[in-house]
Amino acid sequence: MISPQEWQDAELLWDFQQMHHELRQCSVGIGLGSHDLGVADVAADLYQRGLVPLLVFSGATSRTTQERMPRGEAEHYRERAVELGVPAEVILVEPNARNTGENIRLSRQLLEREGVDVSSVLLVSKPYEERRAYATARKLWPDVEIVSASASMTLAEYVDSIGDRGLVLDMLVGAQQRLLIYPEQGFMVSQDVPIQVAAAYERLCDAGFTSRVVPG
Repeated sequence: MISPQEWQDAELLWDFQQMHHELRQCSVGIGLGSHDLGVADVAADLYQRGLVPLLVFSGATSRTTQERMPRGEAEHYRERAVELGVPAEVILVEPNARNTGENIRLSRQLLEREGVDVSSVLLVSKPYEERRAYATARKLWPDVEIVSASASMTLAEYVDSIGDRGLVLDMLVGAQQRLLIYPEQGFMVSQDVPIQVAAAYERLCDAGFTSRVVPG
């Protein structure tokens, strides 16, 4: 059971993890690989709305995707986007990345090899990882403008799509922990965390929603 306080704390983290950027035209859209095909849906919609002329899907496989996406996350994303009407010729696939840092670094290298001039990126991720993706991209690709995008969903809608409240709260806590510890390790830029968000994070940790935190 999840208490009303725990749900309220989770909603604070959910809102903070999203950057609330106003979408605009960018040089390229980059979809970050994961278990969630909704990332490909959002990227396809951005292309069809004329916000990007080119898409990159980045991602290998992980323990959570090797059965559902045996050809690799990026390839399954590409297939999904084509099903949704995106021309195959405007999609590049980066099949090797296994974490957010590699998503950014290897996508950047791919675009450089293809001779694509990039001044801005529409960075598409899961809703609860917008801020993490943004902070990572700002660290690894500081000379381009990063605009964050994800599926427009409430926390309740996302929980319904996953079917496991506890798991979603664990993922929110894990995403928040990385925002706190990864800047010191050089993986992302540091960002201010509002007091109420920090307090919500601590309460959820104390309540045991810690299966996705980094050990130590």
